[in-house]
Amino acid sequence: MSTLMDFKHKSVFKAEAGENGGIKNMHGRCAKDLFIKVPVGTVVKDIKTGNIIADLTEHEQKILVAKGGRGGRGNARFATAQKRAPQFCEPGEPSIERELFLELKLIADVGLLGMPNAGKSTLISRISSAKPKIADYPFTTLIPNLGVVRKRSGDGYVVADIPGLIEGASEGVGLGHDFLRHVERCRFLVHLIDATEENPFDNYKKINLELEKHSQHLAELYQIIALNKIDAIDEEKKKQLLDQFKKVSSDVFEISAVTGENLDKLLDFMGEKVDEIPKPETEIVVEEDLGAYNNDDSSFEIFKVAKDTFIIEGGKIERIAGVTDERNSEQVIRFQNIMKGMGVFDALAKKGIKDGDTIIIGHLEFVFYSDEIFG
Repeated sequence: MSTLMDFKHKSVFKAEAGENGGIKNMHGRCAKDLFIKVPVGTVVKDIKTGNIIADLTEHEQKILVAKGGRGGRGNARFATAQKRAPQFCEPGEPSIERELFLELKLIADVGLLGMPNAGKSTLISRISSAKPKIADYPFTTLIPNLGVVRKRSGDGYVVADIPGLIEGASEGVGLGHDFLRHVERCRFLVHLIDATEENPFDNYKKINLELEKHSQHLAELYQIIALNKIDAIDEEKKKQLLDQFKKVSSDVFEISAVTGENLDKLLDFMGEKVDEIPKPETEIVVEEDLGAYNNDDSSFEIFKVAKDTFIIEGGKIERIAGVTDERNSEQVIRFQNIMKGMGVFDALAKKGIKDGDTIIIGHLEFVFYSDEIFG
């Protein structure tokens, strides 16, 4: 699996429901886990909070994004000295629902970047087995291409051909955001310059400015400068370009992706840098991110949404409401006692609730009468 394309056709996933509790001290069976497969390099974000839940950079890596509800309990669990055989059991709890945003960032050791038509696709086709679309016009490459480059030792590393960047890429011009995110995981960059352009050095500065605007991390990534199409310019321009670029970097290579000139020197140097520069650290996922979805949290909030309507939200109170059958009087009384013990009714009184007002908790909706609650 290498893309997120499957999620265009299916975007809603639902695990099986846990079973209800039953007679003879029977607990409900917990539901099976639902696993959703994504490609390596997928970043999982919570749409509601914007928090990053996980950065999945390794094969078989797993992360819990939505905790399932507990199975229902049998009636014996609710027996008391006064009521030895309660006439109700507990249904399975509802599970957590979350809306997630999936973003794929390629995992490559080296990123090839440059202006459109700089020759990146030609270069990756010469140094690896990748077969990108190649044509003599800008924006031939619309999606990143990956290729494996073999070092003289036989070891391989991954190179990503990033679609051409233009001025304004950091603001999304020319799908800049989509392209720039793919170089964030690279060890370093090979900045390919079209030596036949009128102002190659200006193009170099424009691309670096877009990297800086996108993130400080990209701006600080080590770069090898490769002056491409060197076979198509005269010696005078070649000397002028070398003088310019040697002022900003000592690692400048004159190459021709078409003829193969100096590609061996560039590849040897790239191989050395792959060994020398470690992979960037991925974002650390703090387990407390899931704390916002902890349905055992006893805290709650009360919202007055109309002059006679109150909505109550909270992990524990909504969880218990989810397993309460409003048609069963014993369950309703039990739920009211729990609310009383949690201080919900006292808090409602401070909010100015009066007889006849409506209380909504999860799927439950009932009318408040003080004499029923406080006697």
